Amino acid sequence: MSKKEKKSKLGLVLNILLIISIITSLFSMYEIFLLDTIENVLRYIVIGLLGIIDIVLIFKRFFSKKKKKSKRIGFIIFMTLYSLICASVGGVIFYVYGQINSINKVYITYTSNLITMKDNEASEIDDISDMTIGILNDKKSPEGYIIPMEIVKENKLNDENELKSYDDYTSMLVDMYTKEIDAMFVSSSYVSMFSGITGYENIENETKVIISKDKKMRKTDVSKSEGASSGKDIKEPFTLLLMGIDSTDEVLSKNAIANGDTLILITFNPKTLNATMFSIPRDSYVPISCWSGKPENKITHAAAYGNDCMMNTIEEYFKIDIDYYAKINFKGLVKLVDAVGGVEVDVPKELCTDDSSRYAEICIPAGHQLLNGEQALVFARNRKAFADGDFARAEHQQEIIMALVNKMKKITSVTKFMEILNTISNSLDTNLTTKQILSFYNVGKDIIKKSLANENADLVNIQRLYLDGIGQMIYDERARMVLWDYVPNENSRKDIIQAMNENLELANHEAITEFSFSINEPYEKEVIGSGPYKGDNYYDLLPNFVGYSKAEAEAIARSNGVSITFNGASGYVVSQSYPEAKRLDLIKGNVVLTLSRNTVEEEKPSKDLDEEDEDEEDKDNDVVDDKISNDEDNDTTTQTTTPTPNENSEEPDE
Repeated sequence: MSKKEKKSKLGLVLNILLIISIITSLFSMYEIFLLDTIENVLRYIVIGLLGIIDIVLIFKRFFSKKKKKSKRIGFIIFMTLYSLICASVGGVIFYVYGQINSINKVYITYTSNLITMKDNEASEIDDISDMTIGILNDKKSPEGYIIPMEIVKENKLNDENELKSYDDYTSMLVDMYTKEIDAMFVSSSYVSMFSGITGYENIENETKVIISKDKKMRKTDVSKSEGASSGKDIKEPFTLLLMGIDSTDEVLSKNAIANGDTLILITFNPKTLNATMFSIPRDSYVPISCWSGKPENKITHAAAYGNDCMMNTIEEYFKIDIDYYAKINFKGLVKLVDAVGGVEVDVPKELCTDDSSRYAEICIPAGHQLLNGEQALVFARNRKAFADGDFARAEHQQEIIMALVNKMKKITSVTKFMEILNTISNSLDTNLTTKQILSFYNVGKDIIKKSLANENADLVNIQRLYLDGIGQMIYDERARMVLWDYVPNENSRKDIIQAMNENLELANHEAITEFSFSINEPYEKEVIGSGPYKGDNYYDLLPNFVGYSKAEAEAIARSNGVSITFNGASGYVVSQSYPEAKRLDLIKGNVVLTLSRNTVEEEKPSKDLDEEDEDEEDKDNDVVDDKISNDEDNDTTTQTTTPTPNENSEEPDE
């Protein structure tokens, strides 16, 4: 090979390497530029330095004097290393940025089912004829209205069937079970939505799916909360609603309805690194924002109607704006705990629940220990074993969160960091933008500085909040049965609102000027909202008059402030126009009591006067409906006037 040919080939190699160097450099500069809010001065210096190197390389290649062979080899080696470094830096940032960007799921796949009772003769869509079909009247609901209307049009269901509109799924389901309607459109998650309600535990086997339809949609097209916080700056105090998802899927790509069992409202002040953490009891009896007239109901029921309904319900009741939400599923929690190497907690007693896949039972012993992901899930989900039920579980969930936060400061491995990032991107969904997520870098820096100053210090000063209240068995107008509800204490609610607004710098801090303590007892941090408070908020409820004589019914009515009229002249009450435990403030006019017209003692409908004294204390404990429940979760209970927190509902997974 001639000297000229060798020179030509070497020049070609140099040109190719130069092109590769410039391309990888531009790729690296672009990826570095995307890391907005992170070390802005340093980023611009690095981008400028890379640009200068590119200019020097171009000048050296085309405008410098002839070089010796050794210098050309050095030039080749430098460009090769430069290309590899730029490609590596750009590649890592590309991966990290992509994972962060995917945390906010732009598109969600929604699924709607048309279901009927198992004994219905229809087995496929062509059999749906001359029927009444229930559908939500919320035109923005993907699974309750948008997809169902597409099914209706595609299969011409309007031609021979009647569509009946409803405000909520519960009323629709009750009507289908009582044959008021023949079929209904509902989310594909309907089994998990309703199987916890007493009387519907076997809904999966009692109903059948006629047709199912998927639709991939932008979250911003169906939810106002998705874009409402896009202009918020993480440098300012903000609120975050953390919602747990009862899902065994690895990735949150389909619509994941928050079951409402895990609702943690967090306020965080980046300036002070102070946070408040408030676990909202799932049975809290509050106005549901997306229902017509905003009637009170369990807050967990708002979860079935999407993020907007849940967030608006919380915002209106607790007088606070929610900036962001984050949803995480069971699998995600398990993988996240494993990724950080487990979490240390004190387990008060042996606890058992099924695993994240619902295949096998897992038990953890009592004592201080390091829990892996599956064990942490047992600790975070279990409440059946505790007297205060839902409140114990809420406290455990907060302990897991704080243990995770504190464990993060020990993560130094790049592999661990990538594993955590991959877990979060797959198992988390949020309305935080990528830029907002990246801006947490600056918060992290401040936390690390605090950690380095004091190794034993908590990364964030967290103030726990607690909603005090009282349990009542209240007639549910939609479920048409008596359910256990947790009626919040108004003063407790006000204290919680004040604490959150103080941390958000929306209210002045009310300083405590004096407090007492005992040197013989360890100091315990105050839990805001736990009281004690004078008196409780509760509703006056309609008594059960059935079985009482006319005179007895009149006496009961007077003592409870109830206006009654009688249908019949004498005898014992056999029925009443309004159900027992219905709120008196929702009753219009008089309560009509129907008398049996019998005066013979043995023909009394249900109450034996000889046993009246013995029954007086327990008369409010009679079952008023075959479907009476202390909650919507598999517990069969009797009525009580002041149930304790352990009468709270149990989710089907336990």
